[in-house]
Amino acid sequence: MKMALLPVLLVIFLSAHAPLQSEALNVRGPRLKSKTFLSPPFLLNPGSVSNKFYYDIDLPRGHLALKSFDAEVVDENGVPVPLHETYLHHWIVEPYYAAKNGHGLPEERILKRNSGVCEDVLWQYYGLGSETRHTATWVPDPYGIEIGNPPEGYEEKWFLNVHAIDTRGVTDKLGCVECRCDLYNVTVDEYGRSIDESYTGGLYCCYDQTQCRMKEGFNGGPRELFLRYTVTWLAWSDAVVPVKIYIFDVTDSALLEGKTEPACKVEYQVEECSSENRAKNDCVDVMVTKQVLPRGGDIVFGKGHQHPGGIGASLHAQDGRLLCASMPTYGTGTEAGNEAGYIVGMSSCYLAPGTATVRDGEALTVVSNYSSERRHDGVMGLFYILVAEHQAEQQQHLAPNNRQALCFSFPVSWCLPAWLSGYM
Repeated sequence: MKMALLPVLLVIFLSAHAPLQSEALNVRGPRLKSKTFLSPPFLLNPGSVSNKFYYDIDLPRGHLALKSFDAEVVDENGVPVPLHETYLHHWIVEPYYAAKNGHGLPEERILKRNSGVCEDVLWQYYGLGSETRHTATWVPDPYGIEIGNPPEGYEEKWFLNVHAIDTRGVTDKLGCVECRCDLYNVTVDEYGRSIDESYTGGLYCCYDQTQCRMKEGFNGGPRELFLRYTVTWLAWSDAVVPVKIYIFDVTDSALLEGKTEPACKVEYQVEECSSENRAKNDCVDVMVTKQVLPRGGDIVFGKGHQHPGGIGASLHAQDGRLLCASMPTYGTGTEAGNEAGYIVGMSSCYLAPGTATVRDGEALTVVSNYSSERRHDGVMGLFYILVAEHQAEQQQHLAPNNRQALCFSFPVSWCLPAWLSGYM
């Protein structure tokens, strides 16, 4: 569902109602450990794309509580590479189980997905894009993401996916990072399936080893790059409170359409605003959806993920309360971490226990805002949260005693009748 709002009012609303946001806490202690790793190398020529999957990557082993996972692209000398040379579309990490006596075959892997809510996509535990250098991933105390407790006969391993686009010498840097199909001269996807003519840009057009359009006469050599990632963790103990990972996708319209199965498309297109809206200085694209949180609890951390053109994302409770607003930071220079025109950070929300409590099966509203001053292809509006689940007796206490109308206050005030909200 899309709506248009005045950009100034939108930003004021999000700023005024946002929960306390914080950078990652720099906690040190004898139990807290940290280590930095390098991915296998990936090779990029000017204008080329690398979208590689690496299995059994280096990561701490054992029954642990993950506290943070930070990453960036570096060259063979360990020097950070700026986004205007190599655009980091995304990196994701996810655990899987491998049989101890297996043969290491792909069909023997059992993926260990996050807790939802998209069933067929967005399974990762951690994942970021261009914002990776200035987006907090710290899990606040006393919480942790539990890993390393596989079923008997299995061992836990991890895979890493790095999707990077070399934009040296290309004719249109923004068009290349938005994966415009015409710039890649692509009409079929990586599996050889025809791409619909209405699909003008996105992941289907910038898969591994594709090539974006180059300026005539540009000379540049190949580069060997790496994803450098730093993991911070604790040994698991009864003192750590486990949290569940949920990733919401604003493109999932299943609940709004009365369907039972999620329909997460991951990406969407922002059309250029009309001349009428441009005259009113109202070039903001607002995408809104609702998704159900299967298990309730306290939301203790949240952040959004957007692409160039994004101006903020937010998550709202069923009663309309703003749970978290995540705002982008755009770079202003040329150095790595401050590249002009690129999102170099997304703000994160750290929420005190009890301040963002949600029930089992609560319908949450996801909002993603983009500037529509120009068209944007292949954009995303994801929201990542960590939830500390309540015990059964707490859920019963939180459950409503009678059916009430379901109302939302954002982006406009609207309500469903009580008889219908009972089915949500």
